[in-house]
Amino acid sequence: MTIKEAQELVDTWINTTGIRYFNELTNTAILMEEVGEVARIMARKYGEQSFKKSDEAVNLADEMADVLFVLICLANQTGINLTEAMENNLTKKSIRDADRHKNNDKLI
Repeated sequence: MTIKEAQELVDTWINTTGIRYFNELTNTAILMEEVGEVARIMARKYGEQSFKKSDEAVNLADEMADVLFVLICLANQTGINLTEAMENNLTKKSIRDADRHKNNDKLI
């Protein structure tokens, strides 16, 4: 699936099953909540925290998909073409960081 297709699928889902988009501020708060859920899993799986019994069935891929879904909602609501935005962002990073990481002793 392309990013464009994902944006279209989310829009169709929102306007049928979801009825309508939550407002942008609500979706921003939901995005922060979903990112927090990813952070919780990461802290327990890769960090020093341990899982509680209630956390044992968590699914990192599903939580990341939740983040992506809400981010796509926000992009759709604000008229952002994520394909174009990602291409522009990678161009910016490629120019800005052309030698930065190669010259970083911490990465060797």
